[in-house]
Amino acid sequence: GILTSGGDAPGMNAAIRSVTRAAIGSGVEVVGIYRGYRGLIDGNLKVFTPRDVSNIINDGGTMLWSDRCLEFKTPEGMAKAIATCEKFEIDGIVAIGGDGTFKGAIDLARHGIAAIGLPGTIDNDITSTDYTIGFDTAVNTTIQMVDRLRDTCESHARCNVVEVMGRDCGDIALYAGIATGATEILIPEVKFDENEIFERMNKYKEEGKRHFIIMASEGIGSEYCESLTKKIAEHTGIETKFARLAHVVRGGSPTLRDRLLGATMGIKAVEELLAGNSNLVICENDDKIVSLDIEFALALDKMYKGKLKDGDLDKFSEEQIQQMKDRCAEAKAKVESLYKMAEDISK
Repeated sequence: GILTSGGDAPGMNAAIRSVTRAAIGSGVEVVGIYRGYRGLIDGNLKVFTPRDVSNIINDGGTMLWSDRCLEFKTPEGMAKAIATCEKFEIDGIVAIGGDGTFKGAIDLARHGIAAIGLPGTIDNDITSTDYTIGFDTAVNTTIQMVDRLRDTCESHARCNVVEVMGRDCGDIALYAGIATGATEILIPEVKFDENEIFERMNKYKEEGKRHFIIMASEGIGSEYCESLTKKIAEHTGIETKFARLAHVVRGGSPTLRDRLLGATMGIKAVEELLAGNSNLVICENDDKIVSLDIEFALALDKMYKGKLKDGDLDKFSEEQIQQMKDRCAEAKAKVESLYKMAEDISK
């Protein structure tokens, strides 16, 4: 069975296509499950042929649709989902989505249904993988939109504060900010000082700079960017507009990178299931497609985001915990390095 859950992301269809054709090519029947875990509860599914996934690789979103299903988290909902698996003889599931999707996959595995998770989210906020399916497309869409804003900012000597999605992860803002030459990049991972921003903008204006792009992640605070827009105008005298790109960056045809990532991760997921493996998440690290224990991946994610609770690490060895710490240190160093680079070339 294949399902997509949580927020949609460009490249999910490439993964669905890859899993379907790789499995059928190995003699395994494939069932498409519609509306995520909700579809598993309701029995909303279809046996796929290779033709059912034709002409979807270029489409954004997910042809299997998505849903955030609270019922699946209850014992009653889980019992219905397992009953559906038994009725349709589903003994393995590839679940494409974020951390919530992975938690659902763990629950299925605990009930005897082999489960493999694929990281599909535009936010790139899954610490166990360098890149998630959908991130590259979201950044490229952001770049295209900001390039257009910059044209009019230059014409009218304006500033645009641009807020992008990402939840508590600033990767979309950071990468797109560097690629568009943003004057300032504001992300939750790095502290910033408003007054220093105003001072730099006034200095750049005196030096003849006409346009300013302030790229901000939604993770720095709800409604903060609208407030900052007003403050910039007040402290610099620069006409300043606010643009919230919001969900528009989730859509659109996936880039080459997301199509390849979805395809290669999908093949790896099928290989793991055919080898009798379960409770894994497929990741791209150092340009290699690898698999990690899904519970390790979730604990690592909590560690990086500062959300660990008492007992979350009890089942892991000292060596595994150290591996998590090392991964967190690498991820933080990467963000800091990119942010420093952005500062150096934004003058």
